[in-house]
Amino acid sequence: MAKRATLADVARLSGLSTTTVSMVLNDRPNTRLSQDAADRVRSAAAKLNYRPNPAARGLRLGKTRTVGFISDEVTITRYASAMIRGLLEEAEARDHTVLISESGRRADRIASALDLMLDRQADGIVFGLMGAKQIHVPILAEVPVVIANAMSTEGHPCVLPDEYRAGHEAASYLVDRGHRRIAFIGRSEALLDPALSVTIGQRYAGIDAGLAEAGLEFVHQVEGRNWEPDLGYRGAHEILDATAVTAIIAANDRVAFGVYQAAQERGLRIPEDLSVISFDDEYLASYLRPQLTTMQIPYLEMGRTALQLALDGDAPNQTMVPMPIQERASVRDLR
Repeated sequence: MAKRATLADVARLSGLSTTTVSMVLNDRPNTRLSQDAADRVRSAAAKLNYRPNPAARGLRLGKTRTVGFISDEVTITRYASAMIRGLLEEAEARDHTVLISESGRRADRIASALDLMLDRQADGIVFGLMGAKQIHVPILAEVPVVIANAMSTEGHPCVLPDEYRAGHEAASYLVDRGHRRIAFIGRSEALLDPALSVTIGQRYAGIDAGLAEAGLEFVHQVEGRNWEPDLGYRGAHEILDATAVTAIIAANDRVAFGVYQAAQERGLRIPEDLSVISFDDEYLASYLRPQLTTMQIPYLEMGRTALQLALDGDAPNQTMVPMPIQERASVRDLR
């Protein structure tokens, strides 16, 4: 392998000092260098295929141009991996490298990952979780820390999905299309515990407010904290046995999948006989037939925003990221 060209090599070829070469290649302002000198330096650098040493440059500038990302299981979860894509895209735009570590929800791994990031002198650290809950993250004096899709018990700046607005929009979406007899599957007091979720309560509150503003309330609700297809399946049968409804709000896409199964079993067509709207925008939402209308958890934008805040510093206590509606074919317009 050919030896990497150094600043001194560029200086020798250009016939100028290393100080002059450094000023030109680092675009230092107000240097009063002639255009000829600048051209000679850049020509020599191009001939030698000179590339700056990022470690040395980082020592000079007090920045390493690296960001640490520590997650619970985001890197191994297809559902939330868009958070990493957002981080990487923003890091590339800012000429930074991302160091990624997976904790597997183990406190000892979080501690070792933090040590690694601090040893590498990362310019900022982002913690990212698949599910928004409250976690313990030590206060670090050395480097800014931002939490994505979670909150810390220590009060670090955090980036969260705007669940209240999403819940309100989901309910209003049905109301605006003429639905008045609406049911809900997935209410649970247990999920209001911050150790389990810091956003579900906001989702509930937004849904309730959207209905209340229209002078409505649910005609039937099904309790359940295990948001899987079985809850949706059992809940839909319970609702349809109890009362007439035109629409069901499912707590998430997996619950909605169970609603689809129950509707098919009863010979009901979606959306002609029953409309369904949901949350999260998992991959299965677009594979269902008809495709499911749902509120998307903005993992990509949360990753991008968290990295911006970690590098820019002075982040607000909470940054709310909108959850865009993915409008598909599961809601009928009754107007």
